[in-house]
Amino acid sequence: MHIRNPIEWALSAPGHAVEEIGAADGETYWAEAKTLPVNIRRIGIEDLAVALRRGFEDFEADRTDIVVLALVFPIAGLFLSAVVANGHLLPLVVPLVAGFALIGPLASVWLMELSRLRETGRTPRVIEAAGILRSPQIGAILAMGGLQILLLLLWLGAAEFIYIRTLGAAEPRSFAAFVAAALTTPAGWAMMAAGLCTGFVFAVAALAIGVTSFPLLLDRPADMPAALGISIRALRRNPAILGLWGLIVLVGLALGAVPGLLGIAIVLPILGHSTWHLYRRIID
Repeated sequence: MHIRNPIEWALSAPGHAVEEIGAADGETYWAEAKTLPVNIRRIGIEDLAVALRRGFEDFEADRTDIVVLALVFPIAGLFLSAVVANGHLLPLVVPLVAGFALIGPLASVWLMELSRLRETGRTPRVIEAAGILRSPQIGAILAMGGLQILLLLLWLGAAEFIYIRTLGAAEPRSFAAFVAAALTTPAGWAMMAAGLCTGFVFAVAALAIGVTSFPLLLDRPADMPAALGISIRALRRNPAILGLWGLIVLVGLALGAVPGLLGIAIVLPILGHSTWHLYRRIID
């Protein structure tokens, strides 16, 4: 028997890790067989309340805020450093923070996985969320994530275009000067009006493609087009309630971003877990 030395192990580990991506088959990954098509229920406000309550219960059990904090601190530091070093990024601070809602499902897919595991009767550790990489659906999940990132980039491009067309291409002297121009000048008012209208369109698009897509891909075999179609149908069947859900997500993330993005460590896990439970209320 050959006993590998640490160097051999270190060199072979990445290859084994890559081989494990998507390696699980459906029979071993899912506890029960679930197929398409699905039944899309009509839900009410009480379903949102149940989803949020169960999401909070999962948050209390998993304490995922610690993991999110470990990620938020360095990301927030890099973001603030980039803003300070590059004046042209100042007008994109608010759109970038608001745009986080567009990729919220992607950022919280691992939280949905923990809720899925807990629903099967297990008591998962946070590290078990990495098991999502073995999912036979990992390709579709990554493709859906790429679509959400593309939506974010398009939103930032639109926000920069609106800024240039209203306040001009010159860099603001400071963030305070930018805020003053936005709040006290006709050009600033035009920028905010155009930004709100454009942001609303992007928010609806993000809600349509992401409200059930990620949890569906975690829950059963489906390709990306099928997941997108089901998510859009869910929004069409429940426009008012899911619109309210989108508002809850937006307000929650905005409040979480106020204290230097640190509130995200609480808001994101609760919303991520709740998204799984909302999916379970919608999809039969």
